[in-house]
Amino acid sequence: MNPFKTTAEPLRFRVGAVNYLNSKPLVFGFDEAAADAKLLFDLPSRLADALSEGRFDVALIPTVEFLRQPAYRILSNACVASDGPVLSVKVYFRTPPDQLKRIALDEGSRTSVALARVLLAERAGVQPELGCLPIGYGVSDCDSDAVLLIGDRAMHAPKEQFVEAWDLGEEWRKLTGLPFVFALWAARPQRRLDRVEAALERARDLGVLNLAKIAQHQAPALGITVEAAQRYLTDNLHYQLGEREFAALTEFQTRCRKWGILPPLSAPIARYERQPLHHGTA
Repeated sequence: MNPFKTTAEPLRFRVGAVNYLNSKPLVFGFDEAAADAKLLFDLPSRLADALSEGRFDVALIPTVEFLRQPAYRILSNACVASDGPVLSVKVYFRTPPDQLKRIALDEGSRTSVALARVLLAERAGVQPELGCLPIGYGVSDCDSDAVLLIGDRAMHAPKEQFVEAWDLGEEWRKLTGLPFVFALWAARPQRRLDRVEAALERARDLGVLNLAKIAQHQAPALGITVEAAQRYLTDNLHYQLGEREFAALTEFQTRCRKWGILPPLSAPIARYERQPLHHGTA
């Protein structure tokens, strides 16, 4: 079934989100808050492609993809961020980091890939060959010197013994003293989306008030305890794009330029400003 197929009564807005535990607080109650929008789920990397192709009006996309698209605008002050260990974005090393030659990268990620490249270059002095770890494959399915895992599957420690493991949120905090923004709501410039913008903010606020309920609902499918899920949502993540997070976006952009991940003259980031609610047609 094609979720993008046009119906007799097309929805006005198409919103793409990530079906990971870390983004559940951002979409809690969204369907009720935005009755004229359809919420669809996919991997972060695929959401970025779908937004670029016009299949979404708004999407929760990897930060690095937002930085690659100067026409995009930040639609909400809701985001997925950490300020220290993030728990769900990790690199597992079979060799010491400064001896790394090849790394297998989780297919679902782009921001975490860029972050890993920055950290490996700056903290270990290496720029390894990059390979792909497809969805559905585990660390035992590849022989790379290191493996990057993200999302729900990164929360389960591999059975294999590794010489070292990096939590990338923690490593970024050590390097810069800043939080890290993994994903944010981005919109294409063509449409007025103030009602969706307001709905995203309300959904986030409601989700933050219901972290215990989200943990209780999501934990069984992930094979973790409700307590572990709630600690992750409460202690490892936050969901507000404030001044420190904006500073972190700018710092990440600068370091990605330095290592050739972004063009050296990529556009500066426009600060988020809440749009006044408009009651006319879009």
